[in-house]
Amino acid sequence: MNGSLLVVRDLHVAFHTRGGVVDAVRGIGLELAAGDTLAIVGESGSGKSVTAYSVMQLLDRSARIKQGQIVFRGEDITRPAPARMKTLRGAAISMVFQSPRTALNPIRPIGRQIMDALSAHNAAPEAELRNRALELLEAVRIRDAESRFDAYPEQLSGGMCQRVMIAMAIACNPALLIADEPTTGLDVTTQKTVMDLLTRLIAERNMGLILITHDLGLAARYCRNVMVMEKGQVVERAPTLELFSNPTHPYTRKLVAASPTFDSTVNDLVGAPPAAPIVRPPEERGTPLLLDVQAVTKRYSGSPVVDQVSLTMKRGESVGLVGESGSGKSTLSRMICRLIDHDGGSVVFDGEDIGDVPARDFHASPLRRDIQIVFQDPHESLNPRFSAFDCIAHPVRRLLKIKDGAELRRRVEEVAERCGLPRRLLSRFPHQLSGGEKARVGIARAIAVGPRLLVLDEPTAALDVSVQAVVLKLLDDLRRDSGLAFLFVSHDLNVVRMMCERIVVMRRGTVVEEGESDVLFRAPRTDYTRDLLAAIPHFEHRLQAAS
Repeated sequence: MNGSLLVVRDLHVAFHTRGGVVDAVRGIGLELAAGDTLAIVGESGSGKSVTAYSVMQLLDRSARIKQGQIVFRGEDITRPAPARMKTLRGAAISMVFQSPRTALNPIRPIGRQIMDALSAHNAAPEAELRNRALELLEAVRIRDAESRFDAYPEQLSGGMCQRVMIAMAIACNPALLIADEPTTGLDVTTQKTVMDLLTRLIAERNMGLILITHDLGLAARYCRNVMVMEKGQVVERAPTLELFSNPTHPYTRKLVAASPTFDSTVNDLVGAPPAAPIVRPPEERGTPLLLDVQAVTKRYSGSPVVDQVSLTMKRGESVGLVGESGSGKSTLSRMICRLIDHDGGSVVFDGEDIGDVPARDFHASPLRRDIQIVFQDPHESLNPRFSAFDCIAHPVRRLLKIKDGAELRRRVEEVAERCGLPRRLLSRFPHQLSGGEKARVGIARAIAVGPRLLVLDEPTAALDVSVQAVVLKLLDDLRRDSGLAFLFVSHDLNVVRMMCERIVVMRRGTVVEEGESDVLFRAPRTDYTRDLLAAIPHFEHRLQAAS
């Protein structure tokens, strides 16, 4: 182990809670050399992030390292002096956090935050620090870096905030970079650009990388070795090609089976029998459009974010909306839901122009009930003061005028059961639920009022592959059983292919291509769509390349 960049030996970490001691990490060991790359994969709660926070000495106050050793460049940092760790963090060991919106300062411009990271370890003139910060913004593909420099986190998309975090993490050229789900909010081309950038930095500067991810394709493409964790323990570790070619542990095999591939179906992911194709009755095939968006435009600061976009959907149809961050997908979906107003064009739902309804009346109208949305981050979109029951019941009370009582409880419990939420969880608050459980609450809340169109804005982006598979199966069953129409907004093109009959591709506020899902995936017409498809990380592609 001489010459290793990082060595972790028999690490045990426990959390002391009101309910007792919880052993989060049990006997973890790993070794990383300079220039090496290690992926740590596993479901939420497996101990991946706790291991990373232990190395960074950023554990919660309730956490204790019970035993074990953490050695960085030959120095024992298991229990370092605070001043020493402050020197190491950022300059020698750096981290990209999973949730950029909570990690960034909401009241300080992003450019200044990068300058803060630089100035903490570099005594340089302000002009030099500013130029370096602009270079870092450009390096992580933030367009118009000069104008974005003074923007606040709330003015940026989730993907852009993630890129700012990465720029801050690499600012001081650390020897070890720990990336905790660094690409969760990024589209596939930006994800590839960022990971290619990190790979280049590792090669040029002989850095070490620990990548914590639930994306097995990402682990396969960018990491030399993979370590699989379950319930605080390492259950399997091996070189990447060996592990994906022949996973030996049942848990690893479960993760591999639940990961979407180019040809997989939703039922493949959960091991269910193939579902019968949806066959529309003849009378439904020629039905009027449910949604007719024509030449819609939205401008911010005079610049069009959505520019003359048209889109149609039939009853019960599932349409995917894909494109890079900043392409206008979320803005378009929010205009369809009337969460924001369009500046030009028309949005017609079942023959009624939603723009004709005064804003003050819309949210109490039948249109609000008919068009519902499931947001990307269920934790941020659920009221932390509401129990799961009240999160689901609130729109039922407001839109269906069903007051407290047996009828309300029956409806909420029926919807919860349909979404796979046990009754015992309905009394819990969002912070007491797992990511998958919160996602189900968000879906249950949206369908509780009986909508006809469900807009899904990255509903599985932050979920583990096994939980994602269950949620996708739930959504697929809902659509088959109830005839809901889906507008599925996602960066994950494999998920969109599985869930959608038709796909619309957006770039810089306009539609550049659309077509049936299978046709578009196998014969894309534009270079932009081909670039999107080529950027999807697949672990099976690496296996094929090696064979």
